[in-house]
Amino acid sequence: MARRDSNRICAVGIATDGRLLTAPRRAIVSGHMISRRLFLAGSVTLLAAPLAAEAQHAGKVWRIGCLCPPRSVPDNRSFIQAFEQGLRELGYVDGQNIIIEYRSENGKDEQLPRLAAELVRLRVDVLVASLPQRTAAAKKATTTIPIVMVNVGDPVEIGLVASLARPGGNVTGLSRLSGELIGKNLALLKEALPRAVRVGALLNPTTPLSPVLARNAKRAAESLGLPLTLVEAKGPDDLEGAFLALATDRVEALLVLPDGMFWSQRERIANLALQRRLPSMFGNIEHATAGGLMAYAPSSVEPYRRAAYFVDRILKGAKPADLPVEQPSKFELVINLKTAKALGLTIPPSLLLRADQVIE
Repeated sequence: MARRDSNRICAVGIATDGRLLTAPRRAIVSGHMISRRLFLAGSVTLLAAPLAAEAQHAGKVWRIGCLCPPRSVPDNRSFIQAFEQGLRELGYVDGQNIIIEYRSENGKDEQLPRLAAELVRLRVDVLVASLPQRTAAAKKATTTIPIVMVNVGDPVEIGLVASLARPGGNVTGLSRLSGELIGKNLALLKEALPRAVRVGALLNPTTPLSPVLARNAKRAAESLGLPLTLVEAKGPDDLEGAFLALATDRVEALLVLPDGMFWSQRERIANLALQRRLPSMFGNIEHATAGGLMAYAPSSVEPYRRAAYFVDRILKGAKPADLPVEQPSKFELVINLKTAKALGLTIPPSLLLRADQVIE
């Protein structure tokens, strides 16, 4: 009968990467014999360590600050829903493994420094801020808490990040390409209204982006050979006066530059433009669905869902300074034919064929 090998290989466990752990029945470590039982116990300890670490990480409740549009306003719910949906897709559920602290200025920008400071005092792990005003307030409030910006045009120009590829500080997230968008908007407006010779632009001078927007609008208008009248509106009460100034200057078409206040007042702006029989182009899709003539822009909602990706990366240890700022890659052209008919306009068929959405 053959002699059994006392040092034969035997299985002792499974590693976290799926490999089978093996060892002799009796192994020698540092010149001493150890039993199979002792080796097995040590192996189990080694296997349990990463599992325990994972369980500890999974048990942590993260705190996320969100300086975002007010949830109480029905128009804003799609933004918050997209953000929370993006988090759920990555395994984060508010009230379970995360707590989301929402704060909003409700149209009163002077409240932003206080609200940002409040979120910092709560020691949130990540701060999410939408639009330039909110993101700028968040950055002034902290240089250490990671900030994920959403729908911020030209963040390099306004000093939020050093570059898109390497943000370099505590801010990263999603940009809207406001500068390039203005040129495209004006070109489409000229194509729709080839006989228009004077164009107006509506600007909110209180936004940090206003100098960049004004400069890009003037540059784009000059390249198209269009005289530009720049009219400002700091708040809803200024809109009537702004449209009166446009009429006084005999403007034939209007470009509404991107701004949160203009977005919230989109139906009123569309009605004012219609009353003045002024064809209008917007940098937010929702303006056209609210009655504006045309809009060419990326989605306003999708960046909120995508912001969850940045939150996840940061919670898992990534530094904002090393996370490239993402730019939109998909744009939609929306044409409101109902508004065109009310203005007595005929939109060129070539433009209608390129439209992603035609509202009739």
